[in-house]
Amino acid sequence: MHKTLSLIALVVAAPATAQQIAPPAPTPYHRAIAAGYKAALYCAGIFNGGRTPAQIDGQELRGIYPEYDQIVPTLKAEIDPRAATVSVAFDAILPPRMASWTSGAGCTTWPIGYTPPVVPLTHATPPKPKGADPRPWPMGDAGIAPRPSPTLGTAVGAAFDHATYGKGDTVGVVVLNDGKIVAERYAEGFGPYVSNRTWSVGKSIAGSLLGIGLARHALTPTTRLALWDKMGDPRGAITYDDVLRMASGLHSDTAGNRTDAVYFGGTAVSEQVPSWALEAKPGSRFRYANNDILLAMLSLHVVESGEAFSAFPARALFAPLGMSHTVAERDWLGDFVISSQIWSTARDLARLGQFWLQDGIWAGKRILPAGWMTYMTTPSGPQPESGPGYGATMWLFGPKQGLPEGSYAAQGNRGQYVMVIPSKKLVIVRRGEDSGSARFDIAKFAVDVTAAIK
Repeated sequence: MHKTLSLIALVVAAPATAQQIAPPAPTPYHRAIAAGYKAALYCAGIFNGGRTPAQIDGQELRGIYPEYDQIVPTLKAEIDPRAATVSVAFDAILPPRMASWTSGAGCTTWPIGYTPPVVPLTHATPPKPKGADPRPWPMGDAGIAPRPSPTLGTAVGAAFDHATYGKGDTVGVVVLNDGKIVAERYAEGFGPYVSNRTWSVGKSIAGSLLGIGLARHALTPTTRLALWDKMGDPRGAITYDDVLRMASGLHSDTAGNRTDAVYFGGTAVSEQVPSWALEAKPGSRFRYANNDILLAMLSLHVVESGEAFSAFPARALFAPLGMSHTVAERDWLGDFVISSQIWSTARDLARLGQFWLQDGIWAGKRILPAGWMTYMTTPSGPQPESGPGYGATMWLFGPKQGLPEGSYAAQGNRGQYVMVIPSKKLVIVRRGEDSGSARFDIAKFAVDVTAAIK
């Protein structure tokens, strides 16, 4: 990838497309968000994942939210490899949108209108993502030699055919059985050390971090969030359990609670996320919302203040599990955008799935509090109206989906899945860049993989 990036700034624009009926002119705000989208995905894709601009245009930025899908290809990105920044112009007066990369922290997307100081060329050469870890699996990458059975190989191959399990664009699959990699495959441009965005798999990662963080401070799920301390504020009744179960009762403007201003607009978590009003009694309604998980981590930051919090995900979870290609990104004020903005590889997510399967124990050491995995995977209170059930940041699968009782998954936008089937000692990771309405049938895939394991 780095052969394609010179040590001077590059200007990248997508190729022209066929003439179409012109959509309504985008608003200045939509253009600003679209520019931030491109800056964020270019920055993290290049400097976290080792991807090229052309690859990112063809996959990560293909079939995105319709408000921005027609705008993003028209915007030029300026990449400065040695400063590790990406700037995307979108307006004749306002400065370009900017995202900047820092080692160990990934990319930060700066606010609309942000004018950066003079950025020194801090890297003698462009930063490169980490390669193989020489330690043996599971802490490292040595000794991995999967030999899938013909049946398993067929099922894994079918995940890439854009038909058997849906039209989604699979970019990576890893299957663990009893802790060993028994199948692994990647699409062109990806591989064991190429990370992509976890999207809402980050919510289940946050659920694990909350288990560690709450125990450190002798807090429990029934503890109220430390965010609304004004007398009479009804939101002060919201607990960690409420937000981990998507039952805060807070208003959100869309199903799924799109948080574009935070994800791509450079608005800080603390500026927007606590501002939503209550519209249902906490604990009485299931409504999937990015805000709920952002609130949980924001509250933990209030409890565990100080600069050490910036290293918390890596120190508490990623490093102990050997997830050396995983990074949790933060907003410009230092809070984690952990409902979505984690970059990881299929192998690292397989490690995480195995950790969950082992009840939060790794290398003989308990990392999650005893009982926390049971808490994360047990339904309580209101549930989704259809589909899998929901625990505390985990989706719950079972016989209704053709899977063994007790199966569960972390899942995210564009087809990210970490499926755990404890009774079969199976972990199935599927990474995707599914565009538009394309969907991957993770349940059917998991059924076929399970049947192929003898």
